[in-house]
Amino acid sequence: MRINFDFLDLEAFLAVMDTGSFQSASGKLGLSQSAVTRRVQKLEQALDVQLFVRTTREVKPTLAAKRLRARAEVILSETIEATQALHDDSVAFAYQRARTITIAALPTTVASIVAPAIATFRSQHPDTRFRILDLSANEVAEAVVQGEADFGICSAPAYEPATRFERLFVDELNIALPNDHPLAAARALSWQDLSNEPLVLPAQGTGNRMLIDDALARAGVPRVWTLEVWRTSTALELVRCGVALAPVPRTATNQFSASTLTARPLISPTVSRTIGVLTRTGHTTTPRLQEFADIVELRAAEI
Repeated sequence: MRINFDFLDLEAFLAVMDTGSFQSASGKLGLSQSAVTRRVQKLEQALDVQLFVRTTREVKPTLAAKRLRARAEVILSETIEATQALHDDSVAFAYQRARTITIAALPTTVASIVAPAIATFRSQHPDTRFRILDLSANEVAEAVVQGEADFGICSAPAYEPATRFERLFVDELNIALPNDHPLAAARALSWQDLSNEPLVLPAQGTGNRMLIDDALARAGVPRVWTLEVWRTSTALELVRCGVALAPVPRTATNQFSASTLTARPLISPTVSRTIGVLTRTGHTTTPRLQEFADIVELRAAEI
């Protein structure tokens, strides 16, 4: 069955029922009398019944009108409640969204930058929620461009015309090794010192691997590796288990305990990446988001 009337028609019908006249109903609804009449007639045509008997002296509801009244009141009441509930949900969502900051970040920057910055910010704004997207450098850039993240913390990405990269600090690669490893006594280690050691390198295609390959090629140092992994945390687990040594960003050394692992500067050649904040051009920064970005910058200055 096709429904050819709407809530406004029911509203006009109930106004006539309540006031007993089309003229009084028009005043109640703030409509012209002819508009109220058209709406009631539309309802009558849709239901194929007569709702009112009109005379020059009065308007009498028919039996169909009396039967419709209760149902129309329920329909309008439930509609008003549903509309209010949806409005309240929408307001609540907007409220929560305004207090949610989404960060796309390299996993190696979480312990050194993201976590301390969040702790500082939430001490002043405990109602703020944070959504952290721990991604590779390319994925961070994509999340920022697509609007999935308010901003990113990553190494300088390939040219992205829709983004702006602001440098925070330079993050050199160190070599992670077990505390009891013979090379742990050295103050710094060269790539040549590691030539006979099993190494776990970042997987081909990752940002850190491209930096390593490029630096070793320019320095004429042979690239020798035993294992490849996608995540720095996996590489550190392999070092902890005594399987291999791993070149890792200096910021990643915050992820392991000094009681089991040691980090030493890795030189000849030195390999480094620039860490910064990535934002979308044209994106409006809220005061709350700007305040958090300022805290991130202060935290990065301490590294």
